[in-house]
Amino acid sequence: MATLVPPSPTSVTTPADEKQKVDYLNLPCPIPYEEIHREAFMSLKPELFEGMRFDFTKGLNQRFSLSHSVVMGPTEIPSQSEIVKIPTAQYEFGANFLDPKVMLLGRVLTDGRLNARLKIDLTENLTLKANAQLTTEPNMSHGLWNFDYKGKDYRTQLQLGNGGLFGASYIQSVSPHLSLGGEVFWAAEHLKSGIGYAARYNTDKMVATGQVASTGMVALSYVQKVSEKVSLASDFTYNYMSRDVTASVGYDYILRQCRLRGKIDSNGVVGALLEERLNMGLNLLLSAEIDHVKKDYKFGFGLTVGE
Repeated sequence: MATLVPPSPTSVTTPADEKQKVDYLNLPCPIPYEEIHREAFMSLKPELFEGMRFDFTKGLNQRFSLSHSVVMGPTEIPSQSEIVKIPTAQYEFGANFLDPKVMLLGRVLTDGRLNARLKIDLTENLTLKANAQLTTEPNMSHGLWNFDYKGKDYRTQLQLGNGGLFGASYIQSVSPHLSLGGEVFWAAEHLKSGIGYAARYNTDKMVATGQVASTGMVALSYVQKVSEKVSLASDFTYNYMSRDVTASVGYDYILRQCRLRGKIDSNGVVGALLEERLNMGLNLLLSAEIDHVKKDYKFGFGLTVGE
């Protein structure tokens, strides 16, 4: 008679076992605090312009290049009754130096302004950024220095500027998808200070952010990635001090040869920007913005030559 062997018990897999355990000692590094709304701004705040614009960039070698920009269009003058526009033209000359660890950008405009940007990777985790603008107008020149430190699962930034400006921010990943942060600033020249908090939740398909500050500002944004080429975005901004409320929705559509971005907000402003790649190193720009309330209509045409 054969020996009866009881069957071995089968292991039962529960949904909790199927879920991968979170390793809180190896969380991803979050994006900088000042860029928590980055995906939403790409769709909702395209670089719209009015008039004609021509940009030409010539690379002299792998690291150094020169740029020329010509802008012709109206300039708005504040008026209580209606919008007053006067025709203006401006030329800008630029020099760029790009290196894996150093970036130097300089711009000189015909009105006498000089803009400069600097970025240096001091170490693998510490980066120095500087922005400066020099102008002939009194009390209009300014400079700003940023020290960014990138940790394993956090980022921190120290900001120093003229006029006694001091700022600091910190953002920490608390889960694989959620990061929390805060900021503080002090402007000695204007005797103003403030503190703010922010949260960001992101997955492969969506990004949701929230930000609140003691200055009365509340900002919420949400981006849904419909596909690899299509994104939909919305935001809500409320200022407790001025009681201003603004909401907007937008889209970002990337095709093989062009990119289309547009938005509409609660103030009746509709805008769109089309970037069409005509050939290698030749891009066409079409910009349009309509303010139905103020009856202000803007249209821009531009060409970009060079990479």
